[in-house]
Amino acid sequence: METKQCSPLAPSEAMDQKSPTHSTDLNTLTTSNKVVWIDIDNSPHVPFFLPIIHELQSRGVEFLLTARDAYQVRDLLKHFNMPCQVIGKHYGKNKILKVWGNCARAVRLFPVAMAKRPDLAVSHGSRAQVIVSKSLGIPTLVMHDYEYSVKTGFLESDWILMPDVIPNGLMTKKTDRVLKYPGLKEDVYVPQFNPDPSLLAELHLDPSDLIVTLRPPATEAHYHNPESDVLFDETVRFLSEQPNIRVVVLPRGARQNEQLQQHLSSHLASGKFIIPKQAVNGLNLIWFSDLVISGGGTMNREAAALGVPVYSIFRGKLGAVDKYLSDNDRLVVIENVHEVHTKIRLKHWDRPSSPNNRSGVVLQTIVSRISSILENAD
Repeated sequence: METKQCSPLAPSEAMDQKSPTHSTDLNTLTTSNKVVWIDIDNSPHVPFFLPIIHELQSRGVEFLLTARDAYQVRDLLKHFNMPCQVIGKHYGKNKILKVWGNCARAVRLFPVAMAKRPDLAVSHGSRAQVIVSKSLGIPTLVMHDYEYSVKTGFLESDWILMPDVIPNGLMTKKTDRVLKYPGLKEDVYVPQFNPDPSLLAELHLDPSDLIVTLRPPATEAHYHNPESDVLFDETVRFLSEQPNIRVVVLPRGARQNEQLQQHLSSHLASGKFIIPKQAVNGLNLIWFSDLVISGGGTMNREAAALGVPVYSIFRGKLGAVDKYLSDNDRLVVIENVHEVHTKIRLKHWDRPSSPNNRSGVVLQTIVSRISSILENAD
């Protein structure tokens, strides 16, 4: 199989973002001519890895970029002008198919990694990459921000990098291989976000209306709890009864999109609910929304990072990150149908002129961790 070479990504090609200031300590690390293999396993990983790639490229690091065709990964790669090789796909919720799919994808990734021989393999939970890297003797760094995600069992990565609010020992017993970073993974790219109001015209949204972004539960995830579906349906009913409101629904994938087109047909026909016809910049949509209601995951945390009121209808095990956000009044957890009506506040968000969080600490910490591993690589 021919390996597609990935050209450097210019900041203007990615997210119209400003690069954070480079720290002196990072500039002294000898990472030139090192090759890092990043495997993008899910939609949120596209904007997450872009700033990391830019920072490491500025230090001479080369990249092999691969991705799995899951959810909206292809659309986001195109949206952000991110060149990489898409290999394999998502095989749904069935556990047997998941295992088979990971093994099949690993077989296809093997010759790609073999040809490039990277110095370090990095992902945010790619099991197929770990399988290939272990077989080729490539050091692995896997990031996690949800401690109840499925572990890779005996195929543990060499290092695990996660938010410091997750207690030690939950992701691995090898606590000496655990690295931490402050804040949220969303804090890597949210500080570089610049709002683009053209989105409102693109989606035919009137700022005078109350704009709600609604994200359904991840029905194909192993941690999905059917109670989330009940809360989602009640949320749809609740919102449909409100005047002067527009609801932008963001399906997690093509299959869920088809289901929602049928399930919400009357609301879509009335124009009160909208499903975008193509991928949109999630941060931009969140910024111009008055509130976000989501079945868990990255969108909740992106809203929290931006300061937008956010409500979670996720009914799986509450992770340490979400518990931290809830305890600090940055996320409201909806636990039952009654709370859909009593906790969700439908009011215009007092939006500041620009995002307040411009700190690059999380990005610099993650880049520092990766650089340190590369510096000590054989």
